[in-house]
Amino acid sequence: MTFDCPKCGAPVNYETAQNPLAAPATVRCGYCNSNLMVPDQLLGRPAQIISQVHVNLNAPNIKTGSFKWLWLILLVPFIGILIGVLSMIGALVPVARMLGSNTNSTATNSNRRGVLGGRTGDGNGFATEVLKFGSEGNGPGMFTDARSIALDGAGHIYVGEYSGGRVQVFDANGKFLTQWMADTKMPLRGLAADRKGTVYVVQSGTINRYEGETGKALGPISFSGGWGFDDIVATADGGFVAAWYKNRDDIVRFNSSGQVTRSIPKAISSVTDQSELDTRVAADGLGNIYALGTFNNAIFKFNSDGKFVNKFGSAGDQAGQLRAPFAIAVDGKGRVFVSDFKGVQVFDGDGRFLQTFKVDGPASGMVFNDRNELFIAARKQVLKYTLN
Repeated sequence: MTFDCPKCGAPVNYETAQNPLAAPATVRCGYCNSNLMVPDQLLGRPAQIISQVHVNLNAPNIKTGSFKWLWLILLVPFIGILIGVLSMIGALVPVARMLGSNTNSTATNSNRRGVLGGRTGDGNGFATEVLKFGSEGNGPGMFTDARSIALDGAGHIYVGEYSGGRVQVFDANGKFLTQWMADTKMPLRGLAADRKGTVYVVQSGTINRYEGETGKALGPISFSGGWGFDDIVATADGGFVAAWYKNRDDIVRFNSSGQVTRSIPKAISSVTDQSELDTRVAADGLGNIYALGTFNNAIFKFNSDGKFVNKFGSAGDQAGQLRAPFAIAVDGKGRVFVSDFKGVQVFDGDGRFLQTFKVDGPASGMVFNDRNELFIAARKQVLKYTLN
């Protein structure tokens, strides 16, 4: 009788007897030398491996096929060791030089291929850190929990602390200018600035306006639905978009005068049938609105008329999936940037995953300037990136 070895798949012969008790219980595979329990046809039991017997080169009963497997086992690690030794002594340097000779001319194209091909990575070549400022502390230019960031038309950088209501003001190069206080008792949930330097702060579900350079209070934004706002972003036309969560997850668009021009009721829950308690918002230059549902782990796109267009992203740790997302922003090319524990993931405007790049710290707040440079509030510091 013959059966296939469960270890290597080689055919194994064994003898049967009329008396099952007299039949051999075990047999050895001549190829991998495994000790096998023969199949029991009566009980329906397949052949099983009992133990893997070490090869003895001096044993007279080893078949020729065994040496083939032995040489293969020994050859693979030997090749690996040889490659490692050659690398250490510089034998592969000429090859590396040859591969790197066209680095200057092909680096950009290579990175673009990575983006268009949807590969993951650390984003080297895609995002370059060009500015970093701040450290841990409560002094001027220092942060304890910076989660919000905004830019005005003059290049001023506004950074909001989650607790304590402190808003610090920096110039375009990260030099500390001044600071002022919003509500010191309530968490600062959202921050935006228009081109004229008016800063919008979301606290206690209300949007309050301040003079950016001085912190002078300019009063709240009136809304018929009352309190319930959770995030805010400035738009290219001088207005802003806000997320409203009271009773339902609405998105509200305002013009530059603070008047409501459009509302998207139940923006996320109407799509997923799941309520969203923490919505982050972003907008592109065409008027499209992107809503990041942090509890839904997904991004929802709406056109300028408020019509739902697309949903992308899902919960998970793979490329294009989200795990505890923090913030969302859209650059001048219409690419969507979403931060989570993996770093910053980049999608095109239709939701196709492009790239992931790492940042130094959690990217809790993100915003782009007119030069398509990305500013990130990362709790203890502020980072600035240029992008391809």
